[in-house]
Amino acid sequence: MNSALRFSRATLPVTPWKNGGGTTQEIISWPQGAALDSFGWRISIATIAAPGPFSVFAGIDRVITLLEGDGVRLFTQDARIDHALDVPLQPFAFSGDEAIDCTMRGGLTTDFNVMTRRGQWRADVKVLDGASAIEPAPHGVLLALRGAWRLNDAPCDEGEGLHWADAAQAWQATPEGPGARLMAVRILPA
Repeated sequence: MNSALRFSRATLPVTPWKNGGGTTQEIISWPQGAALDSFGWRISIATIAAPGPFSVFAGIDRVITLLEGDGVRLFTQDARIDHALDVPLQPFAFSGDEAIDCTMRGGLTTDFNVMTRRGQWRADVKVLDGASAIEPAPHGVLLALRGAWRLNDAPCDEGEGLHWADAAQAWQATPEGPGARLMAVRILPA
């Protein structure tokens, strides 16, 4: 049918941050095995547990989406960026070049993160709430955030998803019930 690989949030490895302020579950990084300073693109889920600075990723465009929790305030010291990331499932794009600080708006916060190397790749990040045709992309991730979905007739329960790389894929995404939400990320050449 296709060359996409299935994954589950429940079984993704959890990596603590160096600063102790949270953890990351990497879904996929490309090329496979690339280090944090050499990936073309990377998609992960992070849990923020404490306030503090975000890591700077020079030359990287970022999109962050609140999944669960009270959210955070993202800001730069010069106030060029001051964003309350407190509405679930609303993607927010910013430059990884920025020195972003983060304050908590309550307890633990879980976010979906997409990073692409500027000039090489760009991300199309959407949260779908109804049947949708997802245009072909050479790389991407689909994650059932709420409810169950059918992805090209394959069942996908809440918390499960598919990722693919280096093989153009198009999808027909159909929710199995009301209130379903699907994270759809297409990674395209810049």
